[in-house]
Order: sequence, then C-alpha cells, then structure tokens
Amino acid sequence: MTLTLDRANNRLYDGRGRRFLPGERAWSETGPEAPAASVEPVSPQAAVAWLQRDSGQPLKAPVGVVGPRAASTDELEMAEALGAGLADLGLTVLCGGREGVMEAVCRGVARTGGLSVGLLPDDDWAAANPFVTLPLATGLGVARNAVIARAAVCLLAVGGGYGTTSEMAFALQFARPVFALGDAPDLPGVVRLGSVGDALTALCERLLDLS
Repeated sequence: MTLTLDRANNRLYDGRGRRFLPGERAWSETGPEAPAASVEPVSPQAAVAWLQRDSGQPLKAPVGVVGPRAASTDELEMAEALGAGLADLGLTVLCGGREGVMEAVCRGVARTGGLSVGLLPDDDWAAANPFVTLPLATGLGVARNAVIARAAVCLLAVGGGYGTTSEMAFALQFARPVFALGDAPDLPGVVRLGSVGDALTALCERLLDLS
C-alpha cells in the first residue's frame, strides 16, 4: 500500500486517495479534496511516527511486549532493539515490568527516551526493573497476564514459555493481533516474523489498518 504525507497541511493519504483522520484513527474518502502537490511518499513506520509526534492529535497506543525471564542473548538483544524501535515511533510499551525480555525491552525504550508501563504481579512497585518508566503494582499475580493482553492494541512476543504462551492466548481471545519473534510459541492466529524491522513494519501496517 502506497502512503503519501502532506506535512504542511498535516494530511496522510493512501494509494486509494483516502485521507487518514488522526482523531478517529480511521480512513475517510477525501471527496473533492485532493492531495497537495508537495506530498512525499512515506513508509508505514514513518506514517505512524508522524501520527504520534507531529499530527497534532497524538495517541500513544499501548503495544504489549511479552517474553520469558530466562531469555537467550539473541532474544534479549532483539527485545532491546524492539523497545528502542517502538519508542522511536512514539508508541507506549506495556509489559510485565520484571526481568529478562521485560527488562531488555524497557532498556531499549529508556535509551530512546520513550515511555514504558510495567504491570507488576505483586504489591511492590519497587520490584520493577530499573528501566521501567511507570511501574504499576497490580497485586494480581499471573492474572495480570490477561490485563496486559487486553490493554494492548497489539502484542509482540519475544521468546517464550508457559507465561508467554498464556499472554499470547489471552490476546488472541481478545482479538488482538499477535506477532511472534525468536522462539515464541506458534499458536493458531499468530503471525511469525523474522526480524525486529519486520515486526515494526507489520505493527505499523496494522495500526494504520493497512493489512
């Protein structure tokens, strides 16, 4: 799908001539209005970054990132890169707020100056990893897995175990898009992607309702 952006007039168009309405987060037929001659082609990631940072109507959509505490080095590096990429787009990262993949993704978010929200299973907010922007002590135990899955607009799983599998299953039950990276489990309805770049592109296409 071709996307073009008229920065001067804060307008985003798709290849069908529709205009994206930031307030409604939906596409609309432009009618007699035509794109300006100064429009530039943009990628889905650039379009989302514009929407979050420069459209005048930002909405820091919460994107869930889940994964195991005992993650591999490759998965930790992937999670950190993912956190940095999400923050660079202006998106809010929602996670469990503890160790492993959760700490790595929060580290990436912090490195890029973004916002991460950690939903902790216990009653002590100080149990969060040191990179969480906003730690929330839910006292819900493993039940907070369902909260993360329900609150996120999309869920990204990096690696996996039983806890990650349950979060992915909850997200699918709540009709949330689920993307898998690394050794995240294969579940019906999950989209498996090979790299962080692929994940960010797929996420942006879904946020813009392009897929």
